Parts: sequence; structure tokens; C-alpha cells
Amino acid sequence: MLRTMGKELEIVFISLDHDEDGFNAHFETMPWLTVPFDMNLHKKLRERFHVVRIPSLVPLNLDGQSVEEDLIGLIEDFGEDAFPFTKKRREELKAIDDSMRQGGKIDQLLAHPGRDYVVGSDGGKALVSKLIGKTVGLYFGAHWCPPCRAFTAQLVEAYNQLLSSRGDCFEVVLVSSDRDQKEFDVNISSMPWLALPFEDRTRQDLCRIFNIKAIPALVLIGPDGKPISTNGKKIITLYGAKAFPFTQSSIEEIEESLRKEGDSLPRQIQDIKHQHVLKLDMAKAYVCNYCERQGKFWAFSCDACDYDLHPTCVEEAS
Repeated sequence: MLRTMGKELEIVFISLDHDEDGFNAHFETMPWLTVPFDMNLHKKLRERFHVVRIPSLVPLNLDGQSVEEDLIGLIEDFGEDAFPFTKKRREELKAIDDSMRQGGKIDQLLAHPGRDYVVGSDGGKALVSKLIGKTVGLYFGAHWCPPCRAFTAQLVEAYNQLLSSRGDCFEVVLVSSDRDQKEFDVNISSMPWLALPFEDRTRQDLCRIFNIKAIPALVLIGPDGKPISTNGKKIITLYGAKAFPFTQSSIEEIEESLRKEGDSLPRQIQDIKHQHVLKLDMAKAYVCNYCERQGKFWAFSCDACDYDLHPTCVEEAS
């Protein structure tokens, strides 16, 4: 790409293959130059440029001096935009990322001159401009990841609740880490929201911009286009749709309401449906053993056995 753009760049391959046959097979796949296979020379070059791992890519100036640290990570993150691979260029790219993250423009995050849309599970396209003014969740996940599939179910529940109670004020965009198009298609087919196209590099750019190191992850963007939280997964897992619009003040209101609810409940009860004393407990999620419905937050639990009771299902012994 850089050569076709007229950039002055050459790469020289330094082989660490074990033998010449391996070197020849490896070099056949490369469009650049190499030094002849010589294990002693390769050892000297590795020591000269302090190469401690492979792959490594060491940039040199016209005097043969190293001008930057190993470029592998930089090129993986920024591709050809990293050229000319200097410290100054690295700082420029970091500043651009910081501006994108804090800039308040969802269309700049999700679109570019070659694409102004995101896609749905039916293959349809939705203009990114339609997301302006909404709260948007950037969902980083993959179908091959079991924790992602578990969190997807929680996010679908919250998404549908908000859709029915508040209309289309909240949208989710999948930023896929699936391994191929087929896996991506299976993944998005189970989701009621939108996605970045699988083939688009914006997926990798967003992982870098928001420093996503593990999935599932959910970054929440406010109606003003600025980040609300990079820990949306925890917010949805704990509070679901109740946390909307996911601001710090809304979380504090929920927690204060829960404290008041807990203060109004007895510390322990003797329910006629169970032989042991049940103690008040805070649980992220549980299934009530009486009504068999999902419960969250406050429960009356048994220390002696695996028994949970929703506060509304209590029938105290007289």
C-alpha cells in the first residue's frame, strides 16, 4: 500500500529460520528484500538491534540507526497510517485517538468517507447519522466467546425493555471480534440491534481507541456523543434497563433507592414455606424458589441450603 502511494520505504527480511529450506519457503511469500541466509550474520544483527522476540520490525534512518522502538504494535494498531513510523507520528496518532474518543461525534467514530452506514441482522443498512442524539452502546463481542453469549442475553433483555418503555432512545452497535464473516453472520442473527460491517477496519480502530483488552465489553456513548462509561457491561449486569441513561447520577439514584428498600426490609424472617431462617441478602441475580422467576438485588436467602425467596413472596409464620 505505501509503495503504491509513492512512499519511500523498503523492508529487508532477517530470517531466524532454523535452516535454509525453511528460510526459502518463508521468503517466497514476501514482496521485499532479504539478506542471504547466514545464521552467524543473523545473530549479529539480532544483537545489534536488541531483538528479543519475533516478529520484530526495526525502523532505520539513512545512517542505519534505529529511529523508533519495535514497530509491530504500531503497525498492527494503525496500519499504513503509522508511516513514517517516527515518535512524532506515534504521538500524532495518539492525539487523534484521544480526540475521537472525547470529541462528541458519533458519526466520526462509526463512519468514514467510504461508509456512512451500519448494518442490521437482516442485511439492511442504517445511516450512522440516525444515531446522532441517541445513547449508543458499542458492544465488543464475538460468537465464539461463551461469556459474550451470556452477556448478549442480558443486553437483549435491557435493550427490549428500553425499546418498549422509552422508544428508540437507545441503540447498540456490535463491534465484532468474530473470526470470519460466517461467524459474524451467526452472531448478528441473534441480535436486535446494528453492527459495523465485518470487513471494515473501524472495528479494530474502536478497540484501540477505547483500549478494549477483553470481551465482552460495552462502551456507553451519551446523546452528546461523549463517553458515559467504558464499563457498560457491569452497569447492564447489575442494573439492566433500570440504569438508563447510564449516567453516574442515574446509578447513584438506583443505589440510593436500593439502600432505602433494604432498610425497609427485616434482617431475617421465618417463612412458612421453608424450615430454616432466611436472612436478607443482596444478590446480583437469582431465581426465587417459590415463584420461580428471576430476581435481582434483595433476596431472603438460606445459609443452610440453596434457597432464595423474593421479598414479595414472603409469608411469615405467625
